[in-house]
Amino acid sequence: MQKIRNIAIIAHVDHGKTTLVDKMIYYCNIMKEHEKKQELILDNNDLERERGITILAKNVSVIYKDIKINIIDTPGHADFGGEVERVLNMADGVLLLVDAFEGTMPQTRFVLSKALALGLKPIVVVNKVDKPNCRPEEVHEQVFDLMYSLNATEDQLSFPTVYGSAKQGWMSDDWKVPTDNIEALLNSIIEFIPGPVDNPGTPQVLITSLDYSSYVGRIAIGRIHRGEIKEGMNVSLVKRDGSIKKTKVKELHTFTGLGRQKVDQMISGDICAMVGIEGFDIGDTVCDWENPEPLEPIAVDEPTMSMTFMINNSPFYGKEGKYVTSRHLKDRLEKELEKNLALRVMPTDSADSYIVYGRGVLHLSVLIETMRREGYELQVGQPQVLYKEIDGEKCEPIEEMHVDVPEEYSGKVVEMASQRKGEMQTMERKGDRIHLEFIIPSRGIIGMRTNMLTATAGEAVMNHRFIEYQPYKGPIDIRNNGSLVALETGTAFAYSISKLSDRGSFFIDPAQEIYEGQVIGENTRADDLTINVTKPKKLTNMRASGTDEKMRLITPIRFSLEEALEYIKSDELVEVTPLSIRMRKIFLKEHDRKRLAKNS
Repeated sequence: MQKIRNIAIIAHVDHGKTTLVDKMIYYCNIMKEHEKKQELILDNNDLERERGITILAKNVSVIYKDIKINIIDTPGHADFGGEVERVLNMADGVLLLVDAFEGTMPQTRFVLSKALALGLKPIVVVNKVDKPNCRPEEVHEQVFDLMYSLNATEDQLSFPTVYGSAKQGWMSDDWKVPTDNIEALLNSIIEFIPGPVDNPGTPQVLITSLDYSSYVGRIAIGRIHRGEIKEGMNVSLVKRDGSIKKTKVKELHTFTGLGRQKVDQMISGDICAMVGIEGFDIGDTVCDWENPEPLEPIAVDEPTMSMTFMINNSPFYGKEGKYVTSRHLKDRLEKELEKNLALRVMPTDSADSYIVYGRGVLHLSVLIETMRREGYELQVGQPQVLYKEIDGEKCEPIEEMHVDVPEEYSGKVVEMASQRKGEMQTMERKGDRIHLEFIIPSRGIIGMRTNMLTATAGEAVMNHRFIEYQPYKGPIDIRNNGSLVALETGTAFAYSISKLSDRGSFFIDPAQEIYEGQVIGENTRADDLTINVTKPKKLTNMRASGTDEKMRLITPIRFSLEEALEYIKSDELVEVTPLSIRMRKIFLKEHDRKRLAKNS
């Protein structure tokens, strides 16, 4: 029988987790020589590579000293908590990766609290000790304090620590003594992470993940909690609500290296993939055919934000996308629900729109960006936080926000946070930067990142995570400026944009096609202004010598998808197509908007 270790790697965004997994894969030599050139092997989705963040949890296994180590790479961002909660159920221990300069960050705390609550044993890896002005000893103390504040047990607090640089490919027990390989880390995994206990009896597998193949359909992935699973075995599938379905395991796969291998049977403690189980959801249990005993289903945190998704009905609909109907939108959202645990979709009165609930703007924008790349066209409303009534009082989601910023900008950050009902908790110096911590309503964070980067010349590093619901804090003024709205459909002329440049800043280029009701800029004042930028310069029969003043055009502001979602007001939408992101008014005609304003 092969010995097994199941570990999950947790870390804050960009602390080097996926790079470390690359080095473990190379060191254990599971890739052939000609495949050795690439990096960030597990971030195989385009979005993950571009943003440098892990979004989907992945499994990979390496063999070291005849022990199979199943490595589960987890997302580091709290918006993808649904992914984290699932995969930690498969692990027996965690590698907590911390940057030797930045130390513990709010997202690390989020994932670590989940891991400690499940009773997993941590190994701390202090990474990037090759960076200048790093502080490994202080960071080690910080991790201990963090675990203590998260009510870790004595066994969890006596964690082993390994120091090193994943990028340079070495790990050591002492950061001052670099080595030339990562054996120190692999040895501590084998020494300190407990192997799964052999658990005989009737089979039990909690489905914690899924894969999809166009040949065999949906594949259930989970850890075998008890007993053994065989190919061709009849099993019972126990759903979350307690109902039981009889089904069969047609094929059984084990994880080997980066792929999967077909096997006849697997025993408790290993992570398996089962083909042929029909109608399963994440959190269901596969158990014995005759006397099924289900495991506790996975508890998932509730969503804190909602957005309205609707089909694209702008004048430019169908020009760029392949999937534009409400049926396409409905099918795609239902498909996403199968694997995205923290997502909820509710129908509305209209057949063309749905309310989608998620963990945060990033969680929902990744879904929108993925759909856009698949050829969908859709429109999305302003993100709304979800209020709850607790003991008869209206409550809203509250977040903890950390900001690192150069000293000269710290006053602006404090002022910006306090305008949005933020309460400062701590302010301390870290090297040449100031570290600020706030408790702030989720509403206040929407749209704040763009303003904060502008106010701090791009220097602020901002992270936040959801804590709890607290009583409603009162109204917040989010955006003070109105919009510049196009009066006519047509081509925008440089001449008109230049003449109107004193009215505000523009979001469009000259010669760009625009439509009536599109938001083409930001007004310098608080109210909306409808302008016509489709008027060309009239020609006269007089020859002008030097009387035409030179046109000065300022570079238009470009919005990323998240920035656009955070920027729009309640009467505006973001139109997302495979090639464009446009902002528009819900009512495109000016007289409709005026009538609505009168009646409201």
